[in-house]
Amino acid sequence: MLSMLKALLTTVLLLAFTVAASAAGKKLIHPKEFPKGRPFSPGIMVGNTLYIAGQTGQELGTGKYPDNFEDEVKRTLDNIGLVLKEAGMSFENAVAVQVHLTDMELFQRMNKIYMTYFPEPRPVRTTVGVTKLAGPAKVEITVTAAK
Repeated sequence: MLSMLKALLTTVLLLAFTVAASAAGKKLIHPKEFPKGRPFSPGIMVGNTLYIAGQTGQELGTGKYPDNFEDEVKRTLDNIGLVLKEAGMSFENAVAVQVHLTDMELFQRMNKIYMTYFPEPRPVRTTVGVTKLAGPAKVEITVTAAK
């Protein structure tokens, strides 16, 4: 009787650990608009947390960047919005944001657009100036969101 109870307890514990491990597994979030074959994923969901790769203002269909900085920021945030939507989330779910700017003089212009996307309470944020980003990008934004 004791050995059967131990076996049952072992089975229950093993099942519990298996369920917990699978719940914490990584799930690819890849909106249809995003190109395939890149060396990174647009988003990865782990449990209830979504990690969105740094996005730029590159138009997903053409690869072109807008000429206007404000349009580049909007396109960057729209790309992020596609990943959020694919994961069943919105900008309201954002908890942390990292902004990289090639020119910190653009900070106020970026911030004006940024504030129209993220409702109160806004996520925590870090904004840093960098020398260069991929291609002609002037801004790159990374988001972590939670359900």
